Amino acid sequence: MLSTIQPPRYLSRFPLRGRTKSRPFHILSSAQPVTKTSFAADQSQILSIRDSLLNRHLSAVELTHSYLDRLKQTEPHINCFLHVSDPDKVLKQAQDIDDKIKRNEEVGPLAGVLVAIKDNICTADMPSTGGSYILEGYRPPFDATAVKRLKDLGAIVVGKTNLDEFGMGSTTEASAFKVTANPWDLSRVPGGSSGGSAASVSARQCIVSLGSDTGGSVRQPASFCGVVGLKPTYGRVSRFGLMAYASSLDVIGCFGSSVADTGILLHAISGHDSLDATSSKREVPDFTSQFTSASSLKSRPLEGLRVGLIRETVDAGVDSGVKSAIEGAATHLEQLGCVLKEVSLPSFSLGLPAYYILASSESSSNLSRYDGVRYGNQASSDELNALYEESRAKGFGSEVKMRILMGTYALSAGYYDAYYKRAQQVSFLLQ
Repeated sequence: MLSTIQPPRYLSRFPLRGRTKSRPFHILSSAQPVTKTSFAADQSQILSIRDSLLNRHLSAVELTHSYLDRLKQTEPHINCFLHVSDPDKVLKQAQDIDDKIKRNEEVGPLAGVLVAIKDNICTADMPSTGGSYILEGYRPPFDATAVKRLKDLGAIVVGKTNLDEFGMGSTTEASAFKVTANPWDLSRVPGGSSGGSAASVSARQCIVSLGSDTGGSVRQPASFCGVVGLKPTYGRVSRFGLMAYASSLDVIGCFGSSVADTGILLHAISGHDSLDATSSKREVPDFTSQFTSASSLKSRPLEGLRVGLIRETVDAGVDSGVKSAIEGAATHLEQLGCVLKEVSLPSFSLGLPAYYILASSESSSNLSRYDGVRYGNQASSDELNALYEESRAKGFGSEVKMRILMGTYALSAGYYDAYYKRAQQVSFLLQ
């Protein structure tokens, strides 16, 4: 039931620009299930759906209709999607799954699972804009490796989700096309930059979704929207088909309504990819093998586990609501058997400024490819340099321009050693 999911306690502190009156989204607090099969908050929807499909208690067409109807009902209020898949095409894929099950043919482990994809991850059959005017209408000729792996396992892509332009932002208000609202309260932001992906799972418009994380862009919106967000270790998931922002930091991450679903999704997209030289060749562990029902755990299931509480994360300057949430989680972990130890990371405060220097510098280089010549919107000019300048001036938003300028400055002669080199040294020390 949707009513089992609780909104973040600190949500009221993050208002959506231009909206001052709080308007809670009543649909989300409804006890109406998305389908005739109800799912508790700690259950895996993916495993439950697969069981229902194979036992023919639920058809893929019924499931898909239910989610498409909900998306149609809720999307005008939330604006999670920049592009929604053709319903007829989606239902055809669902029907093919049902037909295979009727013929007792094998179906993929993600058969019938509706997944949303962040719009900076390439998809061959629908636009991929990165949330930027400069790529408005652009359709890649290929699927990102992560998307291809999901499709190969039977997942159905329901659409492309909104984001801060090229992943640069933390509220999803920096999108060139629309502003996404938090499903729990339409006057609040969903976080960012993967706000559309987090909100779509939170609003039950899809079952799971993909996002990208460079400096918190999966974990922060997951927190804001009350879902599970996971940033994998760098190299675990192929970045082929992910629009580059800061290549040394970018990863594709996962959203789900439970830890189990997020783990299943991560397992599906993990593994070495010859198309991405940075992808790890290490064997992918079975993340699902350790799944245990919460109700079957003993009273202190985490007995003996040591957890460090970083002092700098709860020091002065941290919002009282965030501090309270951290302390509440720490108390709960102790009740479950953990031994909590306060630790200090003196260099912790250097992480954010180093991130901004490194990410901005890399984006300055990566985004130089968007010049209006090869793809994207092109300005009208008879002179080449003027074409570059006008295309980029019209195509990029203010946040992207600011980061490009900052990155170019940090890489320029006379400032490289003072800023970029020192930021790299901080990054090395923090690893």
